[in-house]
This record gives sequence, C-alpha cells and structure tokens, in this order.
Amino acid sequence: MRTGTIPRVLGTAAALAALLTTALAAPAVAERSTTPDRPEARAAAPANFTHPGVLVSRPQLDFVRGRVQAGAQPWKSAYDQMMGSKYASLTRTAKPRAVVECGSYSNPNNGCTDEREDAIAAYTLSLAWYITQDSRYAQKAIQIMDAWSAVIKDHTNSNAPLQTGWAGSSWPRAAEIIKYTYSSWPNSGRFGTMLRNVYLPEVTNGSHSNGNWELSMTEAAIGIAVFLEDRAAYDKAVGKFRGRVPAYIYVTADGSLPKVAPGSGLDTRAKVINYWQGQSTFMDGLSQETCRDLTHTGYGLSAISHIAETSRIQGQDLYPEIADRLRHAMGLHAKHQLGTPVPSSLCGGSLKDNLGPVTEVGFNALANRLGYAMTNTQTLTERQRPAGSNNLFVAWETLTHANNPA
Repeated sequence: MRTGTIPRVLGTAAALAALLTTALAAPAVAERSTTPDRPEARAAAPANFTHPGVLVSRPQLDFVRGRVQAGAQPWKSAYDQMMGSKYASLTRTAKPRAVVECGSYSNPNNGCTDEREDAIAAYTLSLAWYITQDSRYAQKAIQIMDAWSAVIKDHTNSNAPLQTGWAGSSWPRAAEIIKYTYSSWPNSGRFGTMLRNVYLPEVTNGSHSNGNWELSMTEAAIGIAVFLEDRAAYDKAVGKFRGRVPAYIYVTADGSLPKVAPGSGLDTRAKVINYWQGQSTFMDGLSQETCRDLTHTGYGLSAISHIAETSRIQGQDLYPEIADRLRHAMGLHAKHQLGTPVPSSLCGGSLKDNLGPVTEVGFNALANRLGYAMTNTQTLTERQRPAGSNNLFVAWETLTHANNPA
C-alpha cells in the first residue's frame, strides 16, 4: 500500500547556474541546504502544550459541533457520512494483539489492518462523542484504546515503521479528545505508556525510505509528543519535519536539483534523480513520489498538513515555513487530477491514481487562513466533499477542517 509563481533568476546568474549544473560534482549535492525557505521566520517552540491539540483543537471541535447542530453544509453531510461508517459502530470489538507483523504490500498482514482501523475507530468515536455529547461513544473509544494498551508490545517485519506511523497518527487524536473533554478515563496513563514504549521508539528517528514513510512517522511522533507532553520528542519531530519537507517537495528556488534530507546518502545527481522516480525535470510543486503515483504523494502531503496543523494548535505555526511548497504541490497535483493534460516532461506524460481525501486540512490553512489563491485545489477539494477515510490514517477532514476558522 502504500498556484503564485516563483521568479526565475535571469541573465548572467542563469548562465552561471547552467555551468554549475553541468559541472555538478558529488560533494555539491551532498552539501545542499535542507533549511526552510525563510529560516529567519521560523516559529519558536511552544512554552506549554495545548489540549486537545493533535490535528483538532477544542475551538475547532466547537465550530464543527455548532455547524452540525445547525444542519449546515458541508458539515452535516460529512457528519452523516462518518456516523454511517463502520468506524462509528457502538458494537465494534477491538482486535488487539501483542505483536503486529506487517510485510511489504501487506504480506504478511498479521493485525495491521485491525490496528489501523481500530485506531481510526477510536478517533471517529471520539469525534462522535464530542459532537453528540453521548457518553456511549466516549466509552466505546476508551474500550478500544484500553484493549490495545493492555496487549500490544511490538511491530515487526519490513513495514513496521510505516504501520507504526499510520496507527500512531490516529491514536493520539482520539486520546487527546477523550482525555481532555470526557469525564473519566482511568487507563489513560497506561495508554500513554503504550505510546511511549511501543510507538515512539519506532518512529522518532525517521526513515530514509520514500518520503511519505518519514512524514507519516513524524506525524505520529509529534502527536505522541503532545499527548505525553514530551518536549524533547516534540522538538525532534519538528527537526525531522524541517529536514524532510524541503526534500519532498521541489520549488524552483531550490536550484537545478531538489534538496536532500539529512543522512539520505543522496550524494550524486544520478542518485537524486533515481530517488525522484527517474524524474530529471523539476517544477514547482513536484513531489519526490509524483512519478510513483498520486496516492503515495497524497500520503506525504497529508502528513505534512497534519504536522503543520498540530504545530499551529500548539502555538508553533510551521505553515509559513512550508506554505510555498505545500500550496504548489497541492495545486500541481490537483490540476492534473482534474484533467489538465500531463506534459511529457512530467513523469513521461502520465500520472497514476489520485490523491485521495487529503486536501481539506492544507487547503483550509493556506487558502482560508493565509489567503493564498488555490483555484485548482479548491475545485478538487469541493468536488471530493465530503472527504471520508483512506482507511490508513486520514479520516473525516471535511467534517473537521472544511472552512474551519478556529
């Protein structure tokens, strides 16, 4: 399983750039900067943690609850979609296991789907609790989280880091809502111990695999850090984010080649191009996985949006650091998913699959809050409403983030 224009440098500078490209040597690639486009504008780490504060905040939840109660669209239809899904069922039985074993392409799949879907269910039920204030939903979410925290010890096989990242992204969202808005959760401490001992060690050091792996792992790490109020883990996750995003989305200001993530080992032009799925022509918004397929690209863009959204809630707004990259990436992929012909210079003139239900969070932040014009992303986002779940780590984002001003 798995648009604004940036000005180009003209004249003598362009000629020099061309000469440098021709003469490019291995050390030059290895030394490429991975700092954000505007390092002087970097947000400072938050002094205190805000709860609930993983992907959704209390003001955001209050806005959603009010819109649903008023029968307003698109929130009411998104709510109905969520409540009609298997994840909102009050008869769900959790399927925990001590060791979740996940191989490549889900072979083997020993508890992988069960874990991810139980985590999404816990989050879904926590949203249902907050919107309805019906304690049955909170109790069911607690039941699922308690079942897993009593049993799981490890993730194994080749996809263990990604699996841990996916499930570990959903668990803290649910846990934050329940712990900080419901009256009682006796085993919340045990759940925190599970996150600290089973999930965080697997994701905190990142990955040199395809970028969506490290971004999903980093999303899990930052969410877990918020729930645990672990400042060191939070700061480490932000550092991973700042290193990976510029290496995942290209903008023309980067120069003739994309940036590389720290420790990637991509020290020649050939290695960089191979890592970018053989793509040697770079354009604003191109993702490291665009030529692989749009679905995996969507995983990466979604995780970027989720991490930035959590940081914003925590008082450390990372959106301004990555806004140009994210808006160009969303716009480029949305444009072609909407039907604009793919030029031969982009992935040989053909793109596979689609982004999935992943644009609401980033679009709301960049277009509605920061004021960027994002016509293609807006068209795709509105066309896909209500956005459901990808059954991995994305769920109900029309409900939680569509036009949410909080």
